[in-house]
Amino acid sequence: MNYQGAGFFPDEVITRILSRLPIKCLFRARAVCKVWRKLLSEDYFVRLYNEASVRDSMVVVEVSESLESVPTFICVDSSRGVSEFSLGFLNDRVKVRASCNGLLCCSSIPDKGVHYVCNPVTREFRLLPRRERPMNRFHPDGEATLVGLACDLCAQTFSVVLAGYHRTFGHRTDGTFICFVYDSESNKWRRIVSFQDDHFTHMNKNQVVFVNGALHWLTGSFSCILVLDLHYDIWRKMSLPEQLSCGSGNRLYLLELDGCLSIIQISEGWLNIWVLKDYEMENWQMVDRVSLRCIRGLVPGIFPISQTSEYLFLASHKQVLVYQRKSRVWKEMYSVKNGSTLPLWFSAHAFRSVILSCK
Repeated sequence: MNYQGAGFFPDEVITRILSRLPIKCLFRARAVCKVWRKLLSEDYFVRLYNEASVRDSMVVVEVSESLESVPTFICVDSSRGVSEFSLGFLNDRVKVRASCNGLLCCSSIPDKGVHYVCNPVTREFRLLPRRERPMNRFHPDGEATLVGLACDLCAQTFSVVLAGYHRTFGHRTDGTFICFVYDSESNKWRRIVSFQDDHFTHMNKNQVVFVNGALHWLTGSFSCILVLDLHYDIWRKMSLPEQLSCGSGNRLYLLELDGCLSIIQISEGWLNIWVLKDYEMENWQMVDRVSLRCIRGLVPGIFPISQTSEYLFLASHKQVLVYQRKSRVWKEMYSVKNGSTLPLWFSAHAFRSVILSCK
């Protein structure tokens, strides 16, 4: 084969083949020769591998049989099925609070206020420095109302956002909305004060999307999207599509789709996928309409977790489903075999397998 005539050299062909291997196979391939071992640390290869991984979204789910039991973490992949993975390398009992581009933000269960950012595929992690003060005096455990993780694969940096309402003693109003932002480059927290009048349900907190250098949350009233611009440390609001309204039997969820902000609308047996095509002009377009007739009995308790242009992951109380958008086929990927204390959607996060150091 004439690689040169096709625009490739043999080394380039091998590099592109390696960039498409599963992460475990790739790490085993390091033992083949010194050239391959060195390749995994080169910026060009890391960029190639992460670009391919971004198009292959997965779901990470924490499964616990009881509140006292050690949680089990599973990864659900549309092509490779279900696999277990451990966060034991953190040497702590943790729960996952946020996920972004292959990194997980975890909080310690026994030691409140302690947070980690880790890459479970490389088993690297960073223990974040403690914040200035608890997020809310009325919450002695120090848990934030909103937790966000922003991972920039190009810059190989990440930020962690912990936000919540701070109320002084003797006041029943929500008070001031205080946000702490951790920057991986400076290894420091910075404090942002704002006045927000929007509230959040659990799934609004869980489904935070990082695109265009900002973190996005749906408000509890589904009236708008709350945006934190990490470049300028500014909170602002973004409008939803005019055609959307949240009423009886109409639910909205915020996801990411191929680097764009996306809204999943579930209404009257249909699932509509909206994408923000023009971020600056806030131009929304509906790109797919899916019938939920095949899973009619699960519709009241399903939650979209992750999606690509080819498939959509959803979690119910005891199942993880995948919908193939081209073939329009539904498939059950995982089902709880025993009694779980919490529904799967309660601890399900979008996930990707990337090469990125947390140290």
